[in-house]
Amino acid sequence: MEREYLTDFELIALLAVLRLGDGAYGVTIARELEQTGRRTVLLGAIYAALNRLEANGLVRSSHGESTAARGGRAKRYFTVTPKGVRAVKDARRSFTALWSGLRQLDEGATP
Repeated sequence: MEREYLTDFELIALLAVLRLGDGAYGVTIARELEQTGRRTVLLGAIYAALNRLEANGLVRSSHGESTAARGGRAKRYFTVTPKGVRAVKDARRSFTALWSGLRQLDEGATP
């Protein structure tokens, strides 16, 4: 069953894949979320989200060359599909509209 919205974790995973470009695989995505997004993530959670995103046509994956350093296993690389880019743009529009005009979020506002 295809959803019309992204979870927050799916959104940040898509953003990380977009930021990484051709180098987006599980470990680099997790590192990007931890460094840029300042969010601790488990590799299993990354792959679960990426599998959901792929099932919904928002990302696609491909395997790179297998390497001896990885015990003969190949890295699984991810790219965002045009449908995924549209979903990110839709989420940005929704969040921007919801954030707009909230005095509590203005600089210097007290919680």
